[in-house]
Amino acid sequence: MRRCSLPLLFVALAGCGRSPGADNEAWFPLQAGHRWTYVVTTRSGPDASERESLTLRTLGRETLVLDDKTAWVRRSDSGISYWLRADDTGIVRVASKSDMQADPVADSPGRFVLKAPFAVGTQWQASTTTYLLMRTHEYPRELKHSHPNIPMTYQIEAVADEVRTPAGSFSPCLRVRGSATVRVFVDPISGFKDQPLTSVEWYCRGVGLVKMERSEPSTSPMLVGGTRTLELEAWQ
Repeated sequence: MRRCSLPLLFVALAGCGRSPGADNEAWFPLQAGHRWTYVVTTRSGPDASERESLTLRTLGRETLVLDDKTAWVRRSDSGISYWLRADDTGIVRVASKSDMQADPVADSPGRFVLKAPFAVGTQWQASTTTYLLMRTHEYPRELKHSHPNIPMTYQIEAVADEVRTPAGSFSPCLRVRGSATVRVFVDPISGFKDQPLTSVEWYCRGVGLVKMERSEPSTSPMLVGGTRTLELEAWQ
């Protein structure tokens, strides 16, 4: 199966003049021609559940007009493109663009996807927003409109996990946990409280992201929380 051959390919390339960041790319492939299809399961509140499919493709390297330097391009079938670079510091997202935007928007400074060294304890910070927390009655319901940039701290918790997905079993895998809080008005009695946001991601050598779990719980009657799980279904 391909998941066995790709790690061997990276080992072979390592012995012939690899570029800076090549070892880091083994955990997050950037070269053109890769494709990942995920099953995405979203649960909102105690009962509602939704399943959908998401596909990401690598399109190759191009010159980014924002700084006239080359970057690797990824494209999601949800309508978003990402520009990334790899070097000895890790994998960095430098820009993104939705289909509703005319030009790429720079991440300033660059946003780490994975920060080197890939060892237990490595930490970094990047902004996030709320994807699942919603107000029960107010409009707009989504909290992301009022809290677009929430600092989340990421940490590598493990470097040799084995992960099972619909696409098969993968190992070794980095396990990365992201933790943040967002302060919101929960009800007239409690007032403002910090609501936890948690993300756990698994990046496997030679494959990239194979699984992600997002949790945004709520016990307030004025807020609806939820979970979202992304699992690799197929890739090449």
